[in-house]
Amino acid sequence: MAQQFNALNDKLTDFIQQQKIYFVGTATKDSRVNVSPKGMDSLRVMSPNQVVWLNVTGSGNETAAHVQQQPRMTLMFCAFDGAPLILRLYGTAKVVHRKDPQWQELYGLFNPLPGARQIFVLDIDLVQTSCGMAVPFFDYVEEREQLNEVTAKLGEEGVEQYWIKKNQTSLDGAPTHIVEKSIF
Repeated sequence: MAQQFNALNDKLTDFIQQQKIYFVGTATKDSRVNVSPKGMDSLRVMSPNQVVWLNVTGSGNETAAHVQQQPRMTLMFCAFDGAPLILRLYGTAKVVHRKDPQWQELYGLFNPLPGARQIFVLDIDLVQTSCGMAVPFFDYVEEREQLNEVTAKLGEEGVEQYWIKKNQTSLDGAPTHIVEKSIF
């Protein structure tokens, strides 16, 4: 059954570190709700009340647009093996772009990924667990390498051109600020 906490504990932090996938939810007051799956060893627990995650180039850039207008964010983790569990982290997020002073320090927490686009810092104000008994079992096979291969082939200049064409606004037209804050 559901339980609520003010912060992560060791057991929940261990659970997060074992997950291969998590989901990010954001929205502005008037936008569509965006739910996006994330993987690629892209999340770090900084403290019981803070996580950071690395966002890589993708077909959209909804999360960056949303957070800059409405900083609410929810991360959800589910157990696809072992004991059932759903874990949600609720809080306030900020986006760190490549030109921001925090970028180098935070990016150093991760293995370099081609197409690294933004880093999100989530300050957690509520942690909630629920049973997860209806979540099916899935077997992890391996990471997909296609995104790394495509962005490596494009190179930094090609990735930046992709951002210009595809990542400047959300579906609802909200700006992501990727050009002015990330392209050198």
